[in-house]
Amino acid sequence: MSIGGYRLLKNINKIFISQTIRKASTKAEVNFQKRIFSGIQPTGGVHLGNYLGAILNWVKIQNEHSNITLSIVDLHSITLPQESEILKKRILEMTATLLACGIDPDKSTLFLQSTVPQHTQLCWQLSCLTTMARLAHLPQYKEKSEKLKDIPLGLFIYPVLQAADILVHKATHVPVGEDQAQQIQLAQHLAKIFNTKYGTTFPIPHAIIADDTSSRIRNLRNPTKKMSKSEPDPKSRIQLSDTSDAILEKVKKAVTDFTSEVYYDAENRPGVSNLMVIHSMLTGLSMEEIYQDANSKKLDTGKYKLVVAEAVANHLAPIREKINNYLSRPQYIYDILEEGRIHATEVAQKTLDEVNLKVGTILNTENNFVVS
Repeated sequence: MSIGGYRLLKNINKIFISQTIRKASTKAEVNFQKRIFSGIQPTGGVHLGNYLGAILNWVKIQNEHSNITLSIVDLHSITLPQESEILKKRILEMTATLLACGIDPDKSTLFLQSTVPQHTQLCWQLSCLTTMARLAHLPQYKEKSEKLKDIPLGLFIYPVLQAADILVHKATHVPVGEDQAQQIQLAQHLAKIFNTKYGTTFPIPHAIIADDTSSRIRNLRNPTKKMSKSEPDPKSRIQLSDTSDAILEKVKKAVTDFTSEVYYDAENRPGVSNLMVIHSMLTGLSMEEIYQDANSKKLDTGKYKLVVAEAVANHLAPIREKINNYLSRPQYIYDILEEGRIHATEVAQKTLDEVNLKVGTILNTENNFVVS
């Protein structure tokens, strides 16, 4: 055989072996290490719905698992206009709040999204695998874009960045609210596309959706809607930073109905039922215990609101005190975020190197280009 023929045969064998390995890795069952990732935007203050529906769950998870990563997703927050100085302040407040609620930097990786550029780098890679039609069908885009005359590109593609947030850390599980389920489906979709095209690289992330009423704390002024940061009426939500007087005022003005008796019926009496859920979550009392207590004391809904307001104020007072304590030590907050950045970057860069090598945007050591 000639030298040219030998080289041709060798190259064909290399291509065949490479394709065989890729197909095998795609079909093989890869045992990914369990990793949990979640994020929260630093826009507006943390309200009771965030606390009961998400943050308490994160604290529980960090105490039960060894691998949870939490990000303050500031890049997501700028998909809509933000004042820079206010955003900086809110990032500090969000970090202080998470720490005050029980997030432990010794057990969890807590970092600021924008300080780990691998998130946006992977976002570009994933953007090349999805379509405009797919993104346009996502419900949150439809909801937010309806209110805007000019739609920022960031608002359109932010679900891809959300997928990158998850996949760059190779998260296997993502705690989310019910309204975020379709965004997780996009991350699953993109992971499958990438794995099929380039070989198994990402785990298929699974959504962890709370199966109790804590994830559905309702708007105080309109209990048919969930409690939300974006609601214009500040009386619609209880902030963790609210004083006892502010809490009392908001609970007293909470919309209920014309039936004075206190009992749980989420479908027909959403307002009173929402107050009972909040009361139960903060005290550990069951719905039956709350009903029996209110009945024995002959409490109508007006008087019951005072009981709920007291329970909320008592629970949030020490958290508010801790938040203020952390905010008085900004350097401590910076140090926590820097430690988180270092760890998050290490994980994210390893993933990005693997992605770039498979895609072809970085060369391997055989081509004299060293992968970090």
